[in-house]
Amino acid sequence: MTARGVFPGSFNPPTVAHLAIAEAARHQHDLDVVDLVVSRRALAKEAVEHPRFEDRIEVIRRSIEPHRWLDVVVTEAQLLVDIAHGYDLLIVGADKWAQIQELQWYETPTARDRALAELPPTAIVPRLGHPHPEGLVLDLDDATLAAVSSTRARAGEIELMAQAARRFALETGAWIEPDRYDSR
Repeated sequence: MTARGVFPGSFNPPTVAHLAIAEAARHQHDLDVVDLVVSRRALAKEAVEHPRFEDRIEVIRRSIEPHRWLDVVVTEAQLLVDIAHGYDLLIVGADKWAQIQELQWYETPTARDRALAELPPTAIVPRLGHPHPEGLVLDLDDATLAAVSSTRARAGEIELMAQAARRFALETGAWIEPDRYDSR
């Protein structure tokens, strides 16, 4: 039987940390496949205008191309309990782990507790400034990866981007020069 992990996110852009996290989860949890799952409409995120959704998905595909055990999946689902259904492992950052426990996303505390109980086993990626439960933490070989973020990459730290994303950004202006990207 194939062991499958799900790593939901916007991957806007995919970073070196995203790839290292997927690799760490694969090895530490004996996964055969890790799916990077992107919601068409991410919950609690602003609408993304740059780059276009189709370009973002293509960049993710190019970024994972060398890794046959990685795949990208597009979904209409927004809630992690729905996205993670049927997977053997859920991979999330400590920031997302804290967010999914907030009552604002559920009608009642009981609904929240039921949704959390339906999640598969979880591997939590340390994030600066966010607590995480012991025993669920994904061990990253490089502690500096916890500070890598797509936000920083979009702000101009393109060395944080996965190689294919960095190449796309330089060629098109995506993430770093929206006007140039829009004029294509």
